[in-house]
Amino acid sequence: MQTILVTGGAGFIGGCFVRQWIADESSRLVNLDKLTYAGNLDSLEAVAGNPRYLFVQGDIGDRSQVAALLAEHRPQAVVNFAAESHVDRSIDGPSAFVQTNVVGTFELLEAIRDYWTGLNCADKDAFRLLHVSTDEVYGSLGPHGKFTESTPYAPNSPYSASKASSDHFVRAYHHTFGLPVLITNCSNNYGPYQFPEKLIPLMILNAVEGKPLPVYGDGQNIRDWLFVEDHCRAIRRVLAAGQPGEVYNIGGDCERANLDIVKKICALVDRLQPGLRHAPCESLIKFVKDRPGHDRRYAIDAGKIHRELGWKPLQNFETGLELTVRWYLENPRWIERVTSGVYQRERLGLSV
Repeated sequence: MQTILVTGGAGFIGGCFVRQWIADESSRLVNLDKLTYAGNLDSLEAVAGNPRYLFVQGDIGDRSQVAALLAEHRPQAVVNFAAESHVDRSIDGPSAFVQTNVVGTFELLEAIRDYWTGLNCADKDAFRLLHVSTDEVYGSLGPHGKFTESTPYAPNSPYSASKASSDHFVRAYHHTFGLPVLITNCSNNYGPYQFPEKLIPLMILNAVEGKPLPVYGDGQNIRDWLFVEDHCRAIRRVLAAGQPGEVYNIGGDCERANLDIVKKICALVDRLQPGLRHAPCESLIKFVKDRPGHDRRYAIDAGKIHRELGWKPLQNFETGLELTVRWYLENPRWIERVTSGVYQRERLGLSV
């Protein structure tokens, strides 16, 4: 039976990928995750008892541990989701982002290169490393145009700079050593199981509880939104049919201003949770000082993955957002467990 190694598979996007893979594919999956604040095994309860699934707690920066896993399980592919991923946290503490996203990716690459070099010719040809990245590496767009795979990198936050660096290392290992890599850059993900420091789950939970809904600046920062299940389908398609050395941008073709997102969430909570004493929830919106270096607009041109690999998103934003709001309303146990630690939905990124 074939095996893949997934790093960061207890996080939001990685966890969705793991659940999809175990449900739809026949190969084994080994999940290596450090279990930081955003890693949550509760999100993987559905696969925990499956004989084709194995969880290992560990760090991509631990080259010896990664090497041991590669030697033991002999995977045909590695999918790297492991990363520190929140812009505001990167403002408060850039060091962790450099350590995981840059140094950790380097250590992972070195372990994989040693493993791949020792494979026979057929297995070397078949092996793939898929590195999952973000559209934030491209910087900020003006009112027109979209990011393509050839857009120059221009990161504006410590988070995006660390991801840009990791992308460059992955690319360099292909061009220098021949390692068969694939890189994906995605737009903003949303959906069930997302840690509530991110915009959509934070606004859902605060709206339900009658807490302020902080909107940065004028609320007109625009993002392209991608349902997490669609993103993971795209990653699986790239892994199956992408060309080594290529980059594939994955977007939802769904641009929305942050303020519009918050208002839609308010309307959904008002409808799905009638009788709230603080309704209408839109009255909770509070404009706050903008995030330092806040990029104005992101938009992804996903034409390449559509033309070459036949992928396109299945979920539109309106149905996807309602599905997401319903999930958070129906899963208080998961929310309580992931928010019972240090993070209590306070604003981050105020250290400058």
